[in-house]
Amino acid sequence: MKKILSLLLVLALLLGTTGALAAEAPKAKLYILHTNDVHGRAVADPAAGILGYAAIAQYKKDLEAAGNAVLLLDAGDASQGTPVVNLEMGKNGIAFMNLAGYDAMTPGNHEFDWGVDNLKQIAGEAKFPILSANILNTIGGETVFEANKVFEMSNGMKVGVFGLTTPETLTKAHPDKVRGIDFLQGDALMELAQKQVDELKAAGADIVVLLSHLGSAEESAPNRSQDLLEKVTGINLLIDAHSHTLYEKGETIGETLVVSTGSYGKYLGVVEYDGEKMAASLFSSLGKSAQAEVDGALYSVLLTAKLDEEVNAEINAMVKKVNDELSKAFAKTEVLLNGERDPGNRTEETNLGDFAADAILWAAQQALGDKVIAAVTNGGGIRASIQVGDITMNDMKTVFPFGNEVAVLDVTGAELLEALEAATFSTPKAVGAFPQVAGIVFTVDTTKAYENGEQYPDSTYYKPLNPGTRVAIESVGGQPFDLEAIYTIATNDFTAAGGDTYYAFRYPNATSGYKTGVALEDALVNYVTTVLGGVVGETYAQPQGRITVVK
Repeated sequence: MKKILSLLLVLALLLGTTGALAAEAPKAKLYILHTNDVHGRAVADPAAGILGYAAIAQYKKDLEAAGNAVLLLDAGDASQGTPVVNLEMGKNGIAFMNLAGYDAMTPGNHEFDWGVDNLKQIAGEAKFPILSANILNTIGGETVFEANKVFEMSNGMKVGVFGLTTPETLTKAHPDKVRGIDFLQGDALMELAQKQVDELKAAGADIVVLLSHLGSAEESAPNRSQDLLEKVTGINLLIDAHSHTLYEKGETIGETLVVSTGSYGKYLGVVEYDGEKMAASLFSSLGKSAQAEVDGALYSVLLTAKLDEEVNAEINAMVKKVNDELSKAFAKTEVLLNGERDPGNRTEETNLGDFAADAILWAAQQALGDKVIAAVTNGGGIRASIQVGDITMNDMKTVFPFGNEVAVLDVTGAELLEALEAATFSTPKAVGAFPQVAGIVFTVDTTKAYENGEQYPDSTYYKPLNPGTRVAIESVGGQPFDLEAIYTIATNDFTAAGGDTYYAFRYPNATSGYKTGVALEDALVNYVTTVLGGVVGETYAQPQGRITVVK
């Protein structure tokens, strides 16, 4: 009997997957784990609900230990957003992903915050491929990164993965940082995506996965993920990013399951595939909770997910080294400075927006004198609130992480009006370009439609057809607004170069622009310590009435 069983076992091994005996054994399940828009949140933080990479690493290992085939993917914006990744220009972000065991990622727009050459360098340190099919060298037209990859999984399945990066990177990143490369958009993007699907299918992929740093926000049309799915067939799973959308169980569009985990690593996306059906879910550190009584009051105790101890130790050591350097307080604030996105700095005037614009204006005046009479900075450049209490450089580099510097340029009244109108094209819906200002008083009338004029060159945005239709500027530098006047204004070097919707600044910056050499966070630090005496007080308790949004 034992000999018969042994012969049957040998026969099964020889027959492999084509034999009847092997065919009876079901394949192990395929799990596709995914993240997006983590923005440097590497450390497990139960109070903030952040999983951290050590929990992600352990979750993957546990699935693999149970005999499953597992693929861990990221859809971009991983290597920018906190001091521990910003100070190393994204290098630590890649190091964290190496530790966690990622299999592939696509670059988001923020991967380009330190330039394409820097991204190429840190990509060389990644132990996984960086995939993006629509980023091309301007000269020659070849792809900058790998376009796609077929993964042969332990259960015999083949998973074809390709990546796409938002064309908005042309203006969401500093325009100088993406010189020499182009991002296919519109019909060309859709045609490219279909070719990628067809190529992966021809290579034997059982399923096709798109890592899509395109997003679903209205401001990203017509290059959103849903725009692409209207024209491209054959994508089984689309892992979305850029718009920070959260799908609890995914959303089916046509034949495609669309998933996204929100932002900041609060969730790990889990897609389970048994060879026929896909099911999406989210894994969170907040899966368990308990109540604890302290001094008569009930508190919610958040229990973190299981962590990979080795990965956790390495990450915490790297983070501690950076935090020790930045944790010393240099000032304090008596009021909460609002760094929220929506409602917040992307939809309306905020006290933090006023504070930032005032600091930029003051720094520019220190460099060039009182001829600088106003300041404009994009609300999307403000990334977090500043809580009441001590202010550290860690706070500053978290709130203003991009390493921008204060710039000055001369603009006509007409150019300033065009810039403000373009920067509020979607208001009251959030847009990163939304202007926070100093020395300017203006109104946005959102009851009037924004009409597109010509598309700005090297941009996904459109010039306002009739500047002044929605925006009315009351005063600049305390004087009535004049379309024909020449105004010397301060901004950051990102918007000065035409970043976001600020193409109207691009020519004036090229002809009259001046970089002060003062980093944005240094301007804020110096303003607090020199002008405010180290204390942000009641002056900034509320927005100061510089911007009116009519709804």
